Amino acid sequence: MHKLWLVFAQATTIVLAALFVVSTLRPGLLPWQSGDGGVVTIKEAPVDKSHKAEVEPAPGSFSSAAKKAMPSVVNVFTTKEIKAAPHPFMEDPFFRRFFGDRFESPQSRRAASLGSGVIVSPQGYILTNHHVIEAADEIEIALADGRKTKARVIGSDPETDLAVVRVDMEGLPAITFGYSDNALVGDIVLAIGNPFGVGQTVTMGIISALGRTHLGINTFENFIQTDAAINPGNSGGALVDASGNLIGINTAIVSRTGGSLGIGFAITAGVAKQIMEQIIRTGGVTRGWIGVEVQDMTPELAESFKRSTTSGALIAGVLKGGPADRAGVKPGDIIVGVGGKEVTDSSGMLNLVAALPPGNMATITVMRNQNKKAIEINVGKRPKPQPQEQFQEPEELE
Repeated sequence: MHKLWLVFAQATTIVLAALFVVSTLRPGLLPWQSGDGGVVTIKEAPVDKSHKAEVEPAPGSFSSAAKKAMPSVVNVFTTKEIKAAPHPFMEDPFFRRFFGDRFESPQSRRAASLGSGVIVSPQGYILTNHHVIEAADEIEIALADGRKTKARVIGSDPETDLAVVRVDMEGLPAITFGYSDNALVGDIVLAIGNPFGVGQTVTMGIISALGRTHLGINTFENFIQTDAAINPGNSGGALVDASGNLIGINTAIVSRTGGSLGIGFAITAGVAKQIMEQIIRTGGVTRGWIGVEVQDMTPELAESFKRSTTSGALIAGVLKGGPADRAGVKPGDIIVGVGGKEVTDSSGMLNLVAALPPGNMATITVMRNQNKKAIEINVGKRPKPQPQEQFQEPEELE
C-alpha cells in the first residue's frame, strides 16, 4: 500500500511539472486556453508597409478644406507702449509746492494683444485687420509650422478695418482667393484663427446673411454674417468656403459676454482684395468724395417727398465749398444714381462715390421737386478719417 501511494505521488508530480512547462511555453495546446481568455478580437484594415497609409476623410468631413487653408493663416502678436497721464493733482500749485516733480514723469507700460492674419502672397504679404495692428510698436507673426518672425506695416485702411503687413520670408503658403460674390446664404464656411490665444483653431458654420450694412462697425460695410464660432483673437483670420478658398476676413462679433453668440461678421474677399492691392501699390487707399451728408429714406420721408419708394439717399447737408456745393447740389435732393448706377440707400451711395476716381468728372442723378436732374461733379479726394472712440457693440475682435 505504501509503495502504491509513492508511485501515485511521483506520477502526479510528473504530470504537474509537464503541465507547467506546456502552459508556459505553448499555452495554446491546452484546451482551457483555446478561448478568448478575456481578450477582444478586433478586425483591422490592412496597412501597406511600403509607404505611409493615406487616411480618407470621414463622410461629411471638411478636413481637406481645413488642410488647404490652415497653413496660410498666421497668429499676430502685437505690443505697444502706453503712457499714463500725470497725476491730476499736479495741476494744483499747492500740491506741486509740497511734492515737486515726483509725479511729473508719466508712467509707461507695455500692452500686448493678439489677432490673426492671412498670407496673401508668397513674397510675405499678410492681410489682417487695422484694429489688430493699430498703434503697435512691434508686430510678431507666428506661422502654422511654428516659425516666428517680425513684421512691418505696409499700410492700413481704418474705414474698412483692413491692413497689410509684410515679413521678410519667401515661399510662404499663400491662400487661394474665392469668389465671395458667388456666396449664398446657407453655404458651409470655416473660420480659422487664434481665438483667446489658444492656438490655431477651425470652427464651422454657415453663411447666415450677406450684404450686412448699417452696423456702425466700419465706414464702408458689406459684411458676410456667419454663425461659425468667432471669438477674440480670430480677428483678421480667414473665413473659407468648403473648398478651402478665402471668402472673407473675420472682423467683428455681436456679443454681450465677449464670446461667440453665433453672430459674426467678415469683410468680403472681393473688398479685401481691392483694398489690399491699393495698399500694396500705394501704401494707402484713395477714395472719391463729393462733400455731402446723407441719410436713408424712410417711409415717412418718402411720403413727405411724395415718392412711392424708399430707394435713394436723402442729402441732409452739403459742405460749403465742397465738390457737391460747387456743382449746385442742395440739401433735400435725393440721390438716385451715381455714375449711371442706381442708388438704393445711403450705404450704397457711399460705396459708389468712394469708387469714383478723384479729379475726374462724374454724373450724379438727383430727384428735386419730383423732377429728375443730372449734375456733373468734379470728384474730390476723401479726407482721412479722424480717430474715433471704439464702439461697444458690435465689438471688434482683438
